[in-house]
Amino acid sequence: MIREIIFDTETTGFKPEEGHKIVEIGAIEMINYLPTGRHYHVYLNPERPIPAEATAIHGITDEMVKDKPVFSQEFTNFLDFICTDSKLVAHNATFDMQFLNYELKQVGHPGIKNNRVIDSLEVARRKFPGAPANLDALCRRFDIDLSARELHGALLDAELLGSVWLELNGGRQHGLDIGQNGAGEAAGAQNKIERPYRAPRVFDIPEEEKAAHAALLEKLKEPLWKKTADSV
Repeated sequence: MIREIIFDTETTGFKPEEGHKIVEIGAIEMINYLPTGRHYHVYLNPERPIPAEATAIHGITDEMVKDKPVFSQEFTNFLDFICTDSKLVAHNATFDMQFLNYELKQVGHPGIKNNRVIDSLEVARRKFPGAPANLDALCRRFDIDLSARELHGALLDAELLGSVWLELNGGRQHGLDIGQNGAGEAAGAQNKIERPYRAPRVFDIPEEEKAAHAALLEKLKEPLWKKTADSV
């Protein structure tokens, strides 16, 4: 079983070391590249004003998050959701991870190791070199509905990325689970139809039909089977 957490963050700016904070985290659970329906979503109070240029991107205002929990009150819920062994998938993961690990270290957590993180942007660039690889472009490539994405939103973007991630990994055939944990074999056994053995039947060919067939063969000029036999 492959368990992955597809996630996204929205922030007040670009660099945590300049005092910018996370204001939204959205994540979905995928098993064998298919969404399970389990998700994690939270708005966070960054304890600082949200710049207008950031609000223009994700639509989150100071008013929206003034009563929300701060990161130190919420991070354990996020860690519980991602568990300790699931891979984390994000688009341009370096950006999201710098914020997550910066804020985790502020609360005394060692941070999330790089070997748990997969950058879907890098995967898309390797798969489609030279082609646009942002989330919108990939959704258009795979005919994924973007009509709800008027603004960036962490949970919506995680859900869209989940659909993209499925396509980057081969599409819906992963949902068949053929051969995995015996499921494929069991399904094959259920579909197998037992038929009773029947001995082959022998039909006698009348002599007149044999003679007519031989006469027909004599009339054929350079039959294909004769050419094949001569060439062997």
